[in-house]
Formats: sequence, structure tokens, C-alpha cells
Amino acid sequence: MTPELHQKLTAWRRHLHAHPELSLQEKETAAFVQDKLAELGIPFEAGIGGHGIVATLTRGHARSRIGLRADMDALPITEDTGLPYASTTSGVMHACGHDGHTASLLGAAALLAADSSWSGTVDFIFQPAEEGFGGSRAMVAAGLFDRFPMERVFGFHNWPGLAAGTIAVHDGVVMASGGRITITIEGHAGHAGMPHLTRDPVVAAGHLIVALQSITARSVDPLDTAVLSLCTIEGGTAPNQIAGRVTIRGTLRYHREAVKDVILDGIERTCTGIATSFGVKVTPEIVWGVGVVINTPAEAGLARIAADKVQAELRRDLSPSMAGEDFAHYLRQRPGAFVWIGNGELRDGAELHGPRYDFNDAILPVASSWMAEVAKTALASN
Repeated sequence: MTPELHQKLTAWRRHLHAHPELSLQEKETAAFVQDKLAELGIPFEAGIGGHGIVATLTRGHARSRIGLRADMDALPITEDTGLPYASTTSGVMHACGHDGHTASLLGAAALLAADSSWSGTVDFIFQPAEEGFGGSRAMVAAGLFDRFPMERVFGFHNWPGLAAGTIAVHDGVVMASGGRITITIEGHAGHAGMPHLTRDPVVAAGHLIVALQSITARSVDPLDTAVLSLCTIEGGTAPNQIAGRVTIRGTLRYHREAVKDVILDGIERTCTGIATSFGVKVTPEIVWGVGVVINTPAEAGLARIAADKVQAELRRDLSPSMAGEDFAHYLRQRPGAFVWIGNGELRDGAELHGPRYDFNDAILPVASSWMAEVAKTALASN
């Protein structure tokens, strides 16, 4: 990684940060990536599973084929960083570092394009719609692994709170699976001064929120890991009217599929009980995610070898996260590994999905070099 390339990647990353696009809307981001791939002289195919792009490099005569992936979408969060390259799109920001992931993968492509020491094929996957909109599933459904028959796939996520440039490689579970939950409570609206003539969904919602927390506290084995977070509540339009309907939304996460059934049973029992107690109708709906991110043993080993080769500090002692990642869908199709690369000190409001978050440009050389090195290491191992 030369200073010139680092400077170029930093400029690209900051351009992406200033022009974020939500999931399924990454048209200009995809056009920017295509422009930079053309500048690097790397052939690509676009429009895969939406705005997805796959660029491909081949060297020598080896038949081995490896995939590297980065995500491109942003979040519906209002930025509060005050940076000169802050988001120019109202209410949208790169609060998870996908701008840095994209720039890092472009950097890996640049490094491998300039390196004649390896043999095989590397596919660079620029994925849209990671933030809960099934971008990985869409790319697989569009024939990703048929059109680009890679044998293994690797990726990374920046990690605030982990020392900048440190690479964490997990044996087994890395990140959680889960689902998005919507609970609708339908009652009977009426005058707030005559509550006996109503069926109050707001009071029922209060009891339901408290009761649902007992699922992870009392139904899930304490040695297992589970989260049920209820994050939004909507209901009512006037302070002197009892509402007719309340909607609660949130997320649930777990590391073992068996825990999913325990949580689901608990939600259904609790909703039924609240409905009976308060004379309302309670309807839970759950949209399930793509599964647990689980590194395969051989590929986790290759990820660690690549970390050593780029002389990064290596951590193997970190616990898995309850955050989710749709990289899991690739790992259902192919063996691979997903690592964390430290983003540096965690400041207030600068955590992932926080309004003051920013990707640390100082880690671009480590991220790009690790991706290039893990591809070469994996190809050589075959």
C-alpha cells in the first residue's frame, strides 16, 4: 500500500460518505464503483441482484477461485459529525462504515491488479442492500455462485472499540441471526374520560413490553445468548382520546437456531395472554433474517495467516456480537470467513449506527491489504 494509493482510497471513501444511498437505492454508488473499476482496468458485471457488481481478475493458470465482498448501502440516520465530508443527503448517512468497506475492496482490487505473484481468479463482490433488505440473498438468487463459481468467500466489518488495524478472527460464530418483529394491538377507541367504554391498546402495550422481556430472562437457557429489543411504539393522535391501535416494532437475535423456537413460542404465548387479559387483539409478525454468521475452520485459519502476513495485531479472544450480517447467506453457500478490523477508540455517539460514527481512514491500508492477502493465501492453499 503506497501513500499515493492510501490517499486515493481516502478520497474515494470520503466521496462515498458524502453521498450515501439507502438500501435498494444505490444507483450512484454503483456507478461510482464502476467508474473506479474502469479506472483500475478491472472488468466487471453490473446489475446483479439489484445494484450489485462483481469484478473479476485472473492470473496464471490455476483454476482456484476466491470471492471478496463489501457492502455499499447507508442508513436512514441523520449525521451529526460536523465533518467537511459529512452526508449531503438529508436523513441518510454511512453510519455503519459501508463506505469504508467499499473503498477497502477497491483498494484490494488495485493491489491485486498490480501484483503478478499470484495465480487463480478473484471475484470482488460489491453488494447492495445489506441493512435488512436481503442484498446477499438477491445476488445469490441472481446466480452469483453459478456465474462466478468461487470456492470460498471472505469479508470484513470495521469494529469501533477495537484498536485501529487489529484483526479479530473468530472460531465459529461471529455474528447473530434474528428477525424483525412487528406487533399490532387493536383495541376500541373512545373518550379518555370514559375508559370503561374502550379497550385500551396503549395500556396493553405497556404490559406487553414488560412481559416480553421475561422471555430472554426466564425462558432462554442462561448459557445461551438471546436479545429481544422493542425499539419503536406508535399509537394515538389526540391526548384526550384512547387510541384504537398501537404498533410495536423491534428486533430479536440469537446464536443458535434452537433458541429461535424458544423465543417464538414465548412471543406467541405472551401475546395471547395479553390479548385475553385486556380484551384486545394482538398480532405478532416476524420477518426472519438470513442466519448466524459462522466461520468455517479452514477459512478462519487462512484469515489468521493473512493477518500475520500484513503484520496486523491478531485477536482470537473476542466474543461474538449480537449484531447481524447478511454475509451469513454467502456462508450458507460456500465456506468462508468474516473478520472484524478495529476502527479505533469508541467515542460517545460514534458507535455503529450512531449519528457521530465515521469510518477510520487510517485502517484502509490494513483492510485492503488483508483482503488482497487472504485471497492470495486461499488461492495458494488450493
